[in-house]
Amino acid sequence: MGFSWSHVSIRMSDQNAMNVSMFSVREMSAALLDGSLDAMTVLDRTFERIYQTEHGDGALNAFRALDPEGALSAAEQLADHSTSGSSDRRLHGVPVAVKDNIATLRMPTGCASKILEGYISPYEATAITRLRAAGAIVVGKTNMDEFAMGSSTENSAYGATLNPLDRSRVPGGSSGGSAAAVAAGVVRIALGSETGGSVRQPAAFCGIVGVKPTYGRVSRFGLVAFASSLDQIGVFGKTVEDAALTLQIISGQDSFDATSVDTPVPDFEKVVASARTSFAMSKSTANPSLPLKGLVIGKPSEYFPESLDEGIRTRCEEALEKLRELGAEVRNVSLPHTGLAVPVYYVVAPAEASSNLSRFDGVRYGMRVERDGLRPMYEATRSKGFGAEVTRRILLGTYVLSAGYYDAYYLRAQEVRQRIRNDFTVVFSEGVHVLFTPTTPGTAFKLGSISDPYELYLSDVFTVTANLAGVPAMSLPIGDANGLPVGGQLIASHFDEATMFRVAETLQCALALPDRVVANGHAS
Repeated sequence: MGFSWSHVSIRMSDQNAMNVSMFSVREMSAALLDGSLDAMTVLDRTFERIYQTEHGDGALNAFRALDPEGALSAAEQLADHSTSGSSDRRLHGVPVAVKDNIATLRMPTGCASKILEGYISPYEATAITRLRAAGAIVVGKTNMDEFAMGSSTENSAYGATLNPLDRSRVPGGSSGGSAAAVAAGVVRIALGSETGGSVRQPAAFCGIVGVKPTYGRVSRFGLVAFASSLDQIGVFGKTVEDAALTLQIISGQDSFDATSVDTPVPDFEKVVASARTSFAMSKSTANPSLPLKGLVIGKPSEYFPESLDEGIRTRCEEALEKLRELGAEVRNVSLPHTGLAVPVYYVVAPAEASSNLSRFDGVRYGMRVERDGLRPMYEATRSKGFGAEVTRRILLGTYVLSAGYYDAYYLRAQEVRQRIRNDFTVVFSEGVHVLFTPTTPGTAFKLGSISDPYELYLSDVFTVTANLAGVPAMSLPIGDANGLPVGGQLIASHFDEATMFRVAETLQCALALPDRVVANGHAS
């Protein structure tokens, strides 16, 4: 672990103490503002919960670093200014966890890699700045696959994170620490990052909500680059409402990120509230209505292959039937280049990673292994600092960019990527508002059960397309298969997160799944 419990002061509560994680983000911030909930109580409960899940046998290993002193200071500052009315307070006093590849000032930003061990950024990510401006309190940095390269959080240099619903299984990756923190009831919201499904897949495995925004919706400033044309900061939430509010706060153009787009940010919280009201009205005996009437939901045939886990297929078909009952038209559609997405992704992403990770050389920051001569120092530092999966992808990326292979691999992959993007453009131009698919082809797998990297890469088959096309996508719980959570995926057209949230909230209301309770790292 990246911290010691010896300096963390926790006031242990009794068994009947209030569980602050049961408040929604909106309810918590409102209660903190009006004084019906105490900020110190929230922090005590948060760090107590971290202690329960991170300490002793079966520790989840979800966190890499904690900042109890900074959290306490932030809470005290909020108390001093709580009545000033000068600041956004939509996340007033709400604890949040942040993936270890998103820059923070007080805690290390190490990407779960030995090569950046102990590195503290001289600036904070724009997403963090916006969370703090809204009153959020960053309590810790979460574990991840090293440099976000992986689908299980087993590739961390500091040990695997466990799935809080079943500690024998992975939480997904690469943002597994953030997903586990939300699923375990430590925090209601957390930030992760997406390059090929690293928010949606762990959200599905852990039974929570995970959102990847449109490329350019959220600033990448302060996100350590893996593949710059694919990376996005994403959001985990216990519910659709929690995730929607958080995404709204961190969205918007940023002068520090040339790829961020100057387009209006809808009021996602209002969209979700309206969807919830419409669903409630649909149950009224006096004036029943269909809350999704007029919407067309696309069902892509490529995402429902014969090999799809039958439990997942059943839950997806049940969700689609619910959408029909709510008034939506479900239309069979095709995204014909979907089968090429994984090979395209594993050319483009490693190529960009090869370039981005060249900066970690032992000269400017991070680990340095002293050797006589510059080249021996480079070789020793990078060989010792990078893990096996990162090394594999750097080598692959360097190969596809090398002279004689660039046109055959990288350039061709970019051409096919454009065809994948065009598939989405065509479907949405033909009247489809949102696509519905499984998030993953299977449920959370056992720790250490997949040793073949290619087999692990294939687990991203339903998620990488949205990254390649740059469209928004999200996963939300739709039930269980074999006792494990199943995620349903919604994909919308560029910058239409509002419609995606409308459908997600309506479906969440209709499914009315019981809240998962996780006690001391054990699902119950």
